[in-house]
Amino acid sequence: MNILYNETTRTFHLYNQEISYIMAVLPNEQMGQLYFGKKIRHREDFSHLLEMSSRPMTSYVFEGDRHFSLEHIKQEYGVYGATDYRHPAVEILQTNGSRLSDFRYQSHDITDGKPKLAGLPATYTEESNEAKTLTLHLADPVTGVRLQLLYTIFCRGGIIARSARLENRGPEIVHLTTAMSLCMDLPDCDYEWLQFSGAWSRERHLRVRRLEQGIQAVDSRRGNSSHEHNPFIILKRPTADEFQGEVIGFSLIYSGNFLAQAEVDTHNTTRVLLGIHPRGFDWKLEPGESFQTPEAVMVYSETGLNGMSQTFHRLYGKRLARGYWRDRVRPILNNNWEATYFDFTEDRLVEIAAKAKECGVELFVLDDGWFGSRSNDHAGLGDWTPNINRLPEGITGLAQRIEDLGLKFGLWFEPEMVNRDSDLYRAHPDWILQTPERSISHGRNQYVLDFSRGEIVDYIYGMMAKLLREAKISYIKWDMNRSITECYSASLPADRQGEVFHRYILGVYDLYERLNSEFPQVLFESCASGGGRFDPGMLYYAPQGWASDNSDAVERLKIQYGTSFCYPISSIGSHVSVTPNHQVFRNTPLHTRANVACFGTFGYELDLNKLTADEQQQVKAQISFMKEYRELLQFGTFYRLASPFEGNITCWMVVDETKTRAVIGWYRVLCEANQPYTRIRLKGLNPDFCYLDEETGASFYGDELMNVGLITSDGMSGEMAVDDRNYGDFDSRIYILKKV
Repeated sequence: MNILYNETTRTFHLYNQEISYIMAVLPNEQMGQLYFGKKIRHREDFSHLLEMSSRPMTSYVFEGDRHFSLEHIKQEYGVYGATDYRHPAVEILQTNGSRLSDFRYQSHDITDGKPKLAGLPATYTEESNEAKTLTLHLADPVTGVRLQLLYTIFCRGGIIARSARLENRGPEIVHLTTAMSLCMDLPDCDYEWLQFSGAWSRERHLRVRRLEQGIQAVDSRRGNSSHEHNPFIILKRPTADEFQGEVIGFSLIYSGNFLAQAEVDTHNTTRVLLGIHPRGFDWKLEPGESFQTPEAVMVYSETGLNGMSQTFHRLYGKRLARGYWRDRVRPILNNNWEATYFDFTEDRLVEIAAKAKECGVELFVLDDGWFGSRSNDHAGLGDWTPNINRLPEGITGLAQRIEDLGLKFGLWFEPEMVNRDSDLYRAHPDWILQTPERSISHGRNQYVLDFSRGEIVDYIYGMMAKLLREAKISYIKWDMNRSITECYSASLPADRQGEVFHRYILGVYDLYERLNSEFPQVLFESCASGGGRFDPGMLYYAPQGWASDNSDAVERLKIQYGTSFCYPISSIGSHVSVTPNHQVFRNTPLHTRANVACFGTFGYELDLNKLTADEQQQVKAQISFMKEYRELLQFGTFYRLASPFEGNITCWMVVDETKTRAVIGWYRVLCEANQPYTRIRLKGLNPDFCYLDEETGASFYGDELMNVGLITSDGMSGEMAVDDRNYGDFDSRIYILKKV
């Protein structure tokens, strides 16, 4: 890993064993992109990679020069209007009405490690030798605005982390109307675009299409990263697949409005932009003020989609997630929500928890309905004090009763929201986001508190911290059940209303940071009606997130498969729920529900008392299995083997670091008549090791399992199965392989 600068050619070369990132100071003093991809040999002069030629109907930068035009130059942080007609990375509105900038290279710094981004989540290092950071200092000579471009290359993996910081050192006010985290110009468009889209209860479904001339984009303007689109895209070569070929992943560490866009010009070059959505964004910079963009991460892989995903998993699992729970296996929990909804008493909760303890559960979580006047979703949000009619001794008393059973206790909050029917709203009706003289929309009968205001964040922090100090609370589920509408803050003047969306997210981050700091051993799980804010920004504060409100095992195959392209398995909240499922009313076998959920944090979303004796024995076996293998399942190397987006079979696996143990999950949605023979080629094993299949006692060498495959045929012969197994719809199996 190194960053080299050649003063004569004014080129920068960032590289490690896997990648090279090369850029140069252009003839107009702006920064140009020369190469990003597989590591290449260093040389003193890369100027031949800068292609310039005269083209018809082109505008040129220099008088008398018909070669240098920014329209046809790959750039590091493009600006619209001075021969570049593509969408810009930065746009600054000045007092004279101009939006043009000219950021020229001034100097640079190369430092060990990685700087923190004030008030924002970002990747980090623990040792200075893990990464190097290049900071480019640029300046606009007219406005006096300074631009810092930050590039961090890690010692391991094809990773470049990028962000930008703008500081107004001029004499006049300016307004940032676009400030992207990443601008990446690629020399061609021979890529397929992969996005992860959906809606509530079907989040992060994989969508694939070819890049074409014009613009392809996903975004959110909802105030949260959204169920609809994830702030993560992939560009892959058409011949690349899960295990071979060039792939670039682009991920934004942010939880608010975002834009991920690829613009292909008519010369087939591609510009990727990633950052805060420019629509509605307007950040006022007084002289002396600065603005820091969120961090964006690019991952290059020449070993296909799995190689890219495994790099993201390592980075986000170990150098984005933080704190006490980062490296610890997650407790197996039982959440009461789908068991009781709002209809519970303290004794009923203890009854559910006692059965959970008997089955081996480690953490009992009380969901919505414990506070204020909350008996339905019309009242109580914002009043984070226990309802003593339901909980006579409050949360403190209930938590102690749960602890006395030998379980840890967890609690649900929705701190960003308020109901009209609440003491908080009656006292402070002006604390919600609302536009003067306009009607106010609601979602789930609730309204959004103005977290851009520090005094509101302080108030909510005070209530949450009081409970956490008084009661034995080991886990918090932090929910957020609606997006933002009427985005206007009563505390900001008219010329700062374009800052509210971003200031809101900064307020959310601030509350998380303060609670993390005071209660470092509390496990936070983020949630936003399930997967509405499942993004890297949340992972910095909460090492796991509820992946979707849809707990149906069949639907979860696609949700968890799509999620795995970027996010580590340890971050995927996944539970076993009742049948018929409460979201899609499907009946699935108990073993399949568990076999899907175990490739995640694992837990139960039901009342185990209502299961039959046989089902309770199955649950005990499931929990015993999870306790034995959860470290491998949550922190092993994960491989996708067969996609639910392409067929009836889904298959994935994890392998430990020593390649001595592997767990394979195999899932079939619908049973077929007189099915063909099937096998799955495994990955990540040692070809020379002999592995024992724990269930059958059969043994296989690693090279056989990876090249011939693991036989998964059902053993169907005509109408009858040749063994006692029930081969039906929604079937699944777990294979455990151990080195002999």
